[in-house]
Amino acid sequence: MVAAVRVHKVGGPEVLTYEDIDVAAPGPGQVRVRQHAIGVNFVDTYFRSGLYPAPGGLPFVAGNEAAGEVVDTGSGVTEFKRGDRVAYVQGPGCYTQERNVPADRVVKLPANISYEQAAGMMLKGLTVEYLVRRTFKVEKGMNILMHAAAGGVGLILCQWANHIGANVIGTAGSKDKAELARANGCHHTILYRDEDFVARVKEITGDKLCDVVYDGIGKATFPASLDCIRPLGMFVSFGSASGPIDAFNINLLQTKGSLFATRPTLNTYAAKRDDLLTMAKELFAVVGSGAVKIPVNHKYPLREAARAHRELESRATTGSLILLP
Repeated sequence: MVAAVRVHKVGGPEVLTYEDIDVAAPGPGQVRVRQHAIGVNFVDTYFRSGLYPAPGGLPFVAGNEAAGEVVDTGSGVTEFKRGDRVAYVQGPGCYTQERNVPADRVVKLPANISYEQAAGMMLKGLTVEYLVRRTFKVEKGMNILMHAAAGGVGLILCQWANHIGANVIGTAGSKDKAELARANGCHHTILYRDEDFVARVKEITGDKLCDVVYDGIGKATFPASLDCIRPLGMFVSFGSASGPIDAFNINLLQTKGSLFATRPTLNTYAAKRDDLLTMAKELFAVVGSGAVKIPVNHKYPLREAARAHRELESRATTGSLILLP
């Protein structure tokens, strides 16, 4: 038996139940991982609330990323052995002391990446990798807008885009968060509760607007985000922290300047093993070089997963949150 946090009915943070569960021996193509650190992400709240249906139905173990060591392998696994340091994005199922994971979803951790760093960056860091290198390839000199620049994805993306040489504009909900974003690569910050972010983007860019807007907020920032994008630029909606964007008339993209719009997911970009390994290699390289630092600002015991969700959803957190089993 191992300790885990399960959801028996969808709802608020109070439905996260700390209890003991059985974990079977790893099956063919699986590795058993003893978790050292577990990431907490907005997508975890989507599954918990029922916004995203859990693939296996109820009850389910929450969580979508973690890092730890391999303690057993199933038949057919040749890439991993006991004692290997690994990390992965595979969920739900991560809020537990030990679990079985498909070996083709696991990557080995370099020696210079800690378990806590890995748990704080796998989902968010791989997300940033595809956002700035694949969905829209950010280049030196481009203007980009990152909503929630002091959030977990935001702090990584601002650093990475700054490292590439882009002019990084970020929105934040408070002066403290704006200062944190600036300390992590954001050149210009906008207090979206006090300022008209569209007007400020126009001012900052001299009316040139942005090549791309990265929006993980959703309902609260749409469609105003489109007014920040230059003609033929791209709107990238990768999350729904304030609620999903309602259906809209696609002709809106025409009237705003023949814009491109996409709703990407990490699962699609990393579906192939080779792509996952390439993305992880790029992430580990940029973090290992020191160009991107992973701010793990909030740590909770596994049994306090509900508190972690409450604080995440209240916008009281910055950077990455992790659970320690």
